[in-house]
Amino acid sequence: MAEAGENTANEHDDVADPYGPRRDRALAAALDAGFAGLIATPGPDLAYLTGYTPTTASERFTALLLTPDIEPTLVVPTLERPDAERVGAAPRYRGWRDETDPYQIVAALLGRAGRYAVSDAAWALHLLALQATIPGAGYTAMTDALPMLRAVKDAAERSRLAAAGAAADAVYERIVETAFAGSRERDVAAALDALLREHGHEQVDFTIVASGPHSANPHHHSGDRIIEAGDTVVLDFGGLRDGYGSDTTRTVHVGEPAAQVREVHELVRTAQQAAFEAVAPGVSCQDVDAVARDIITAAGHGEHFIHRTGHGIGLTTHEPPYIVAGEKQALTPGMCFSLEPGVYLPGRFGVRIEDIVAVTDTGAVRLNNTAHRLQLVG
Repeated sequence: MAEAGENTANEHDDVADPYGPRRDRALAAALDAGFAGLIATPGPDLAYLTGYTPTTASERFTALLLTPDIEPTLVVPTLERPDAERVGAAPRYRGWRDETDPYQIVAALLGRAGRYAVSDAAWALHLLALQATIPGAGYTAMTDALPMLRAVKDAAERSRLAAAGAAADAVYERIVETAFAGSRERDVAAALDALLREHGHEQVDFTIVASGPHSANPHHHSGDRIIEAGDTVVLDFGGLRDGYGSDTTRTVHVGEPAAQVREVHELVRTAQQAAFEAVAPGVSCQDVDAVARDIITAAGHGEHFIHRTGHGIGLTTHEPPYIVAGEKQALTPGMCFSLEPGVYLPGRFGVRIEDIVAVTDTGAVRLNNTAHRLQLVG
């Protein structure tokens, strides 16, 4: 018999529903890694495993519990439970009212101490309460415990990422038609934001417009600098469309560029293309990074390539796998990540070219397809 406050009925059973198989794979991976189970809190992990995203961030505890001893159970505030049930978030629910202690519910459901993988996004408030309530339990961040949990995308996820990439491409094609000279960086950034939303993005995560010497700062915050003739401008923008991320970078130039700007841009383009051609199943993340980095280093700019070559993308715009030295994870078909080598000359200019790519059975495909040439703008 179902306990008070829980529901074992699932009116959303559907063979096409990806969430049940995802939960099964996640629990199996956690057990194989030596964990007693998995605790997914609001954020990308919960969305990936249930399709449920609370409408607002809340101090009220919500978590999906996955262990071998119970059905997947969503512990959720009673006032938010109807929203979770509406999307069929879990086979089983345990609602809790404000006058009750949700951590005691978790303790009773887990039934035993052990080490659990817990979402990176878990609030310290909740994690500390769980530690106090279940003294013998331990917790490891999901990225450390199960770094590849969301790394391999299914066909539906790849389709959404491709649509997000195509939308970002359309934004780039529009923005290069605008007047750069005489505009403030923040004005161009605002135009990028508006265009991303016009092309279906419900969330804009970043619109970097880095002009002149600012282009040598990879994460420059777009400001009041007036873009001038002769400036190199790095445009890096993206966000979420239909829940999945876009992220692309192109470097443009206002007017005719100096010879060194063209040389550095061609170097970065060559390194990015070589990294793309190196992507294949079984190749390690660090080997792809090395391909791009070795080309830039051989040209005398190794010290000016100051970040990793890429990062995974999906429900968030930065997630595993990371294309960086020391990451030995082998690439697998379905993984999606950025390739974005760059060269940054302090006080002068910088160049970055970034595409999202997806690993296939034989190599890779680009999810961004705008031209890599140094685009001249007015």
